[in-house]
Amino acid sequence: MTETTQEKEIFDLEQTLNLFRSLCTTIELPKLIQSILYTSMAQMRVTGAGMLTMGTLESGSFRLGANSVNLEVNPIVKYTIPTKSPLVTTLSNIASPVTVKQLREKIPVCKDLDTIEGLKPTLVVPLIFRRRVNGILLLGERIESEDGSELEYSEYEKNQIATLASLAAIAVNNASLVEISSTDMMTHLKYKYYFYNILSDRMEASLNSKGILSVIMFDIDFFKKVNDTYGHNCGDYILASVASIIKKSIRGKDLAARYGGEEFTLLLSGESGRNAYRVAERIRKTVENYHFEYQGQKISVTISGGVAEFSTEINSTLSPEELVDVADKALYVSKNKGRNRITFAFPALMAALDSEQPGSNQ
Repeated sequence: MTETTQEKEIFDLEQTLNLFRSLCTTIELPKLIQSILYTSMAQMRVTGAGMLTMGTLESGSFRLGANSVNLEVNPIVKYTIPTKSPLVTTLSNIASPVTVKQLREKIPVCKDLDTIEGLKPTLVVPLIFRRRVNGILLLGERIESEDGSELEYSEYEKNQIATLASLAAIAVNNASLVEISSTDMMTHLKYKYYFYNILSDRMEASLNSKGILSVIMFDIDFFKKVNDTYGHNCGDYILASVASIIKKSIRGKDLAARYGGEEFTLLLSGESGRNAYRVAERIRKTVENYHFEYQGQKISVTISGGVAEFSTEINSTLSPEELVDVADKALYVSKNKGRNRITFAFPALMAALDSEQPGSNQ
């Protein structure tokens, strides 16, 4: 073994250890998948990558969704592979990186392999956890060598990506468990504790990059009256419907959570308070104009909201709990001013509120 080869292997080992640390500390599944994709692209010198994952542990299929970078994705094709597909069974049996050509030799006729082949992967890598496939990593076109020839994957490279896939399989499984355990089954939004974990991470990242983020607090107006008048089943319908409106009104990188009862929190990454106010106002209007109907009865529903901004220039010393409290105080103002409105937490407004005796925002 040459000194250059030894140096490369030591470097690759260090990179693998760093990757493992990173994967173990990432609980957001979308963020984790992006990390795996970009790491795979860098280590394998490919121009693109993608990963098919299961939505939940009980899901009956693997889906690509938005988990791809620079692959030739056809917008009219649903990249969905059933868990009982011969392709998945074959990948489980092989349990190592394989080319489409090698897969064809084992399953000549397979529509799911046709779907994968349409993405033109140079290598298909199964993520195996406890002898089961929990993800399928696709590596795109390889970067050409200096003489312009097409690069073949060496055995060393295949072993390297296999090691990465093993680590990724563990991380994906753990993140999926967190995803399930931190999701409210009624509203399909995250729980409060998960929200605070992500908010803490995003605030730290904003401090390091001198960026901004905003938090919105929502509360359904007169929700107790809805329960008392129409029953708790209707109340559950209202909660789920409002949650759906909120979730559809934000971007994939944002986060919505059920804070408790009829309260919701939103985290808008990279958005100023002014932009967050616009988002909150748009959601408020959508709820106000939505046709809620339960068992033939039309129900009028409105929400109130409060918006708080976090930045290095304004309030860099705030904790996640304190930032949410600022948004909650702005929500309190909306409630006191007649409900069905949004209030932005201007510093002067917060100073005036802090000098007053806190009241009830119910």
